Amino acid sequence: MKKNPNLIFLLTDQQRRDSMSCYGNNWIQTPNLDSLASQSFVFENAYVTQPVCTPARSSIMTGLYPQTTGVIKNGISLSPQTRTIAEMISSEYSTAYMGKWHLGDETVPQHGFENWISIDGAPFSPDNPDVESDYSKFLQKQGHDFPPSMVTYEKWAPGANLTQELTPAYFLGERASNFISQHASSSPNQPFMMYVSFFEPHPPYTGPLNDMYAPEDIDVGPAFLKFPKQGSMVNKLRSEYYLSGNLNPLGIEGGDFHDTTSEFGWRKLRAQYFANLNLVDNAIGNIIHTLSQTPMADNTIVVLTSEHGEMAGDHGMLEKRSMYEEASRVPLLIKIPWFSPAKYMIPGNFSQVDLVPTLLDLLGQEIPGNLDGSNKSDVFQNANSLTNNDVFIQWNGQGDRNLGTDEINRFIEQPWRSIVTGDRWKLNLSPGDTCELYDLYNDPYEMVNLYDQSINQDRIRHMAEKIQIWLNNVGDETMLPRVD
Repeated sequence: MKKNPNLIFLLTDQQRRDSMSCYGNNWIQTPNLDSLASQSFVFENAYVTQPVCTPARSSIMTGLYPQTTGVIKNGISLSPQTRTIAEMISSEYSTAYMGKWHLGDETVPQHGFENWISIDGAPFSPDNPDVESDYSKFLQKQGHDFPPSMVTYEKWAPGANLTQELTPAYFLGERASNFISQHASSSPNQPFMMYVSFFEPHPPYTGPLNDMYAPEDIDVGPAFLKFPKQGSMVNKLRSEYYLSGNLNPLGIEGGDFHDTTSEFGWRKLRAQYFANLNLVDNAIGNIIHTLSQTPMADNTIVVLTSEHGEMAGDHGMLEKRSMYEEASRVPLLIKIPWFSPAKYMIPGNFSQVDLVPTLLDLLGQEIPGNLDGSNKSDVFQNANSLTNNDVFIQWNGQGDRNLGTDEINRFIEQPWRSIVTGDRWKLNLSPGDTCELYDLYNDPYEMVNLYDQSINQDRIRHMAEKIQIWLNNVGDETMLPRVD
């Protein structure tokens, strides 16, 4: 164990697990992510606590489930009384946060982070409505002025037509690299913790690298554009909506119309989504290269993960908000220079709620006793320690944004509670929708819902009991359907 190691935490937005060669993608061109993976522990099955931005981020930053933080949906700020990892570590550490926050005011340093670089502007600063983000100021200096009133997708669309050097990813790569260089020069003996939260490859499904991949050449799996006949009603409704050519509010963005009435149109959208990951790859390359030029490299842990995935046409769906693997399972790499000189695949299940206690242990810090997550650092000495690990996922859709139709919006309100067991079975329970059971070992694309098969009732009962124990432990009063 190194004394007071540094931490660089790289967080992408809406990145699918299969967007990396270390997870079997044999055509994507991400040399910097490949290089990082080759020196990291690669977690085979890493899961979010909830497949949507804010709740997932709250768990990543606090080691608590959304029910504990109260951040159960988008649009809820993290309470000042709820501590992040930056408020748990020793005051010896210099702390920095750069990029998308999504847990409250985007423009003001908070929750233990001293150095703050923002990319989202006024709409995400309710207490300071006239404050512009650092990224907005940067664009203005380059001759681009996007009014703060241009929010959500309307705000992001113009940015899709920027050159790579003006994208949020490039901006954050430069700022993070500058922080590393300045810290190495001014305070080389002071430990630091830096979180870099990228916007990409989040939609819009278009950007400056649109032509990087030929749509007809990309690989797609058996779930691509397959209507989920045996799935939940909410997934059926969303799939039907998207496959009918509707993309609201994701239709015309950045001048690029997504044709979802043809397979080629879907492939093009998917290819452009993957191309946006290359913006992140280039930025990460800049960060890692800068770190490698300093004496701090051998004492710096590097983590890469994403807050949730992206359906990208699988099961005929887009975005997240789904228990499907494409939305709930994400990449996770942890590079520990003194442990992992070469890629090592970690089998089993890992929940992002365990990130904070695990990282605190690696940093030699005390782990608070009130965390929902648990320290999994023994996995770096015993790779098989997660093989029997169960993970839990939830969905709380109250007040989510308009997803296209009144019927979809009604069904998205239904809560879900899920378990993925160590032997790779997934149970999704909802009180107001069709429940689901998948054998992920034999059916990794979740094509066959086994919930109604009598042969599986004992398994369902046992898994449901585990979910209920978890609910009791975290004070979750969600009423789930009775399993006999």
